[in-house]
Amino acid sequence: MTHRTSVLALASAALLGATALGAQAATLRYANQGDLKSLDPYTLNETTANAHLGHVYEGLTKRGKDLAIEPGLAESWEILDDGKRWRFKLREGVTFQNGNPFTADDVLFSADRVRASGSNFQTRVPADATFVKIDDHTVDVVLQTPNPILNAQWDTWYIMDQEWAQEFGAEMPTPASAETPSHAALNANGTGPFSITVHEPGIRTVFTANPTWWDEPEHNLDEIVFTPIASDATRVAALLSGEVDVIEPVPVQDIERVRASDRADVLTGPELRTIFLGFDQDRDELLYSNVEGENPFKDVRVREAFMRAIDADLIRDRVMRGLSTPSALMIAPELFAHSDEFERPAYDPERARELLAEAGYPDGFEVGMDCPNDRYVNDEAICQGVVSMLARVGVTVNLNAQPKAQYFAKVLKSGGYDTSFYLLGWTPGTFDSHNVLNDLHGCRAEGSPRGETNLGGYCNEAVDELIEQILVESDEEKRNDLIKQAYEITTGEFAYVPLHQQALAWGVADGVELVQRADNQVLLYWARKGD
Repeated sequence: MTHRTSVLALASAALLGATALGAQAATLRYANQGDLKSLDPYTLNETTANAHLGHVYEGLTKRGKDLAIEPGLAESWEILDDGKRWRFKLREGVTFQNGNPFTADDVLFSADRVRASGSNFQTRVPADATFVKIDDHTVDVVLQTPNPILNAQWDTWYIMDQEWAQEFGAEMPTPASAETPSHAALNANGTGPFSITVHEPGIRTVFTANPTWWDEPEHNLDEIVFTPIASDATRVAALLSGEVDVIEPVPVQDIERVRASDRADVLTGPELRTIFLGFDQDRDELLYSNVEGENPFKDVRVREAFMRAIDADLIRDRVMRGLSTPSALMIAPELFAHSDEFERPAYDPERARELLAEAGYPDGFEVGMDCPNDRYVNDEAICQGVVSMLARVGVTVNLNAQPKAQYFAKVLKSGGYDTSFYLLGWTPGTFDSHNVLNDLHGCRAEGSPRGETNLGGYCNEAVDELIEQILVESDEEKRNDLIKQAYEITTGEFAYVPLHQQALAWGVADGVELVQRADNQVLLYWARKGD
């Protein structure tokens, strides 16, 4: 076996075509439980989609195998004017896959497009940032206030070709809820190490090595064939039969079976993603409930009752087979220095019933729950466990579990935040608490990207003020204290129910080398396949 474990991943390869393992050494076949619905890089801010498209598109920055920020399409940058101006020197000689040159105009266009209506990446670039073209290969970003982590999540803010987008009427991003796909949703034109030569949503996507890529390839692949396989059993069978080379994820119940085979192994490791539950705290009346004229989730006692009714340890032991770490916060403990100062409230169904009665629901109530069934490890099984636990305290949950494409189209901003109670996972793009607080806890407001993924509409002005201070504070000790203050408010108000950090589990055929990064991006431009 030649498996190399480090810190990144793989990206697209799969079944389709009945080639046996090793018959075509330069083709890597990859299967994931979810589909790649849209090729528009601003449609869905989701790890798997970002990883797929990261083979074709590139950001001004990128992250290395150790997750450190590195130069990408910008070869260097400097901070000027007391932190209010960043100057980016763009890489020269780079072309898009259609032959168009990469210039400052593409950066300015992409900065406008990523902040436009329909984009799920609006928080990637500050709304008040002004992009100034100095010359064809120099761009200044002018800020109203300093932002020491401005470019920390620009590895997945992918730069698009202005000329190409305008030629095909793709100036505006494609929302996840779009019923008719745009040209950019069905076609891709980036600067990256692979191009997409076939895209059949729900069936397969073929990535072909880009011979004009500006950098030196580390992979030895001619092509990657990605096939979505939603069924856990079918996905594992495809790996063990040699029809695919890599699968993600391996169901926790099948890990030992794969390891015991003579064809494949399982790479495991901790992931930075937090799986959590959220509530609609915004509407005066819930959309999917038998409670008329009011919203139970506006009452902190109801939210606390849900937290105390859910046994995260039991989910870890029974559903996740030990491959999860129950969480007290909405961020992995590795990413916040004071995480150990917070404790998860104890599982206490009796207290949960008391809280519901105090809030005016002694007999509980009925509510709908949205859950993906092909996005996170055992996501639907987790939701089924939550349904069972809440039933014990009198709450009837009507579960709506569906594929991630339909799920995200429904619950995201472009879908009107159409949910009352939901499960979601989050890895902060900056690997920093500001992202968690800004995107998930910030007050939603028309025309503002803050709270873009705050599906339930939690809002506390004191938290918003702290978010502003955290953004500009460069002293680490002071910044961590501000973050702690914010988490003290949000946990005290039971803004969410954090469940756990899930573990990574990738199935890898013998003869394939991968790098596994803790953000679970399966990036195959570092993969190598032997005979």
